[in-house]
Amino acid sequence: MVVLTGNDLTFHEMKRILYAVEQVTASEESMKAVLACRQAVEKIVEEERVVYGITTGFGKFSDVVISKEDTEELQYNLIVSHACGVGEPFPEIVSRAMIVLRANTLLKGFSGARPVVVDTLISLVNHRIHPVIPQQGSLGASGDLAPLSHLALVLMGEGEVFYNGERMPALQALTQEGIVPITLQAKEGLALINGTQAMTAMGVVGYLEAEALALQADLIAATTLEGLHGIIDAFDEDVHRARGFVEQEDVARRIRELVKDSQLVTKQGEMRVQDAYSLRCIPQVHGASWQVLHYVQEKLTIEMNAATDNPLIFDGGNKVISGGNFHGQPIAFAMDFLKIGVAELANISERRIERMVNPQLSDLPPFLSAKPGLQSGAMIMQYVAAALVSENKTLAHPASVDSIPSSANQEDHVSMGTIGSRHAYQIIQNVRRVLAIEAICALQAVEYRGVERMASATKTFYKEARDIVPSIKGDRVFSEDIEKMAMYLKGYDYPIYEEMKG
Repeated sequence: MVVLTGNDLTFHEMKRILYAVEQVTASEESMKAVLACRQAVEKIVEEERVVYGITTGFGKFSDVVISKEDTEELQYNLIVSHACGVGEPFPEIVSRAMIVLRANTLLKGFSGARPVVVDTLISLVNHRIHPVIPQQGSLGASGDLAPLSHLALVLMGEGEVFYNGERMPALQALTQEGIVPITLQAKEGLALINGTQAMTAMGVVGYLEAEALALQADLIAATTLEGLHGIIDAFDEDVHRARGFVEQEDVARRIRELVKDSQLVTKQGEMRVQDAYSLRCIPQVHGASWQVLHYVQEKLTIEMNAATDNPLIFDGGNKVISGGNFHGQPIAFAMDFLKIGVAELANISERRIERMVNPQLSDLPPFLSAKPGLQSGAMIMQYVAAALVSENKTLAHPASVDSIPSSANQEDHVSMGTIGSRHAYQIIQNVRRVLAIEAICALQAVEYRGVERMASATKTFYKEARDIVPSIKGDRVFSEDIEKMAMYLKGYDYPIYEEMKG
């Protein structure tokens, strides 16, 4: 059970909630803060004070005063009018992350929602009821308004959900689990949708997948190093300590550990003096991607525990301030950075693939074909890797450099952070397929060299991966192999996974 407090949610806990489907609860202290803030909102309504989003309209309508008799209708209208997202829904795991993050931010006690709103969000998580949330439609400022409105619809018994492997009306799933839909009161609609939880949820899921990919990139690169008789001297500890980047040193250490008992890697001068950059510079390139990952993790961790609502309520309601914490710029930059850092893992991977399949660059069979000429072998797999890498270059264009004014120019600068997070996730899927292609080629290369001469760690990988993709004895539909290997990489924790991290 993960206890949400609004202040200290970690990636480790998110991983448990998302992948181990662990249940959540709210701390007693945080719920007291929620109740106290709610009482402040009710006092504002009763006194008919003019406070944005509580007794006024929204956006450009902030100067329109709303009577206390109309507060429920105001909140309902807000949600249904803003629930206009389009396109394919976010992956179910992202929807789950959104609910958790929204509950966590309400638990900070600055948003003014009733405890029942938090309880209902937590019930959705614990009963695995995940809102169907279209991916497109957020500008990433004023919060992720359209996506989060689709989440809020479910609390009201409207909209659609994923439940027990099916897509169905929200009310049907809520009824089956005995969850009572809520009627939103003053401020609650705004409290649910004014925030960055769509881009942050997408970023969290993307980050967790990217971290696994970065470790897998090291493992696959180590296998390629063996397949190409790579020179291990370039990974010497002194070389990387001389530069001083910790992440670079970590990658070099992992590669050394992975191939420590290999009879396939070589020393400089044995076969050649030095390797091409795609082999020799693995620590420098992969290490730089790890620097990006660490930056992204830091920013997402802050945002996971941030108050991103507007207005925020302090001092028992005596201090209510309309600010801009809903602006997604910090996460927009982080997502754009993530795109570049992860895309580079595929860029260098594709070059290693080329070295394995190109007979002018190694002594391996041309295109790793069993019968070169009669059979094409891995020839077009390299094409696919090149196409994915090229597509990533387009997707890696920063979303955050764009801004389009909205709400009659009241909201005249936006982050486009949700677009950045979605594109980052697309890049991650492409990178995984490129690494899958490298893995298939590397398995074939080391098989040609002699599996018995492999390092213990990479040999374990070889044996397990061969259950997924068999040896290339002849041409076949390699698309199926690529997808199988990609799914294997997505869902598998290697026995050496934690050791690699350390």
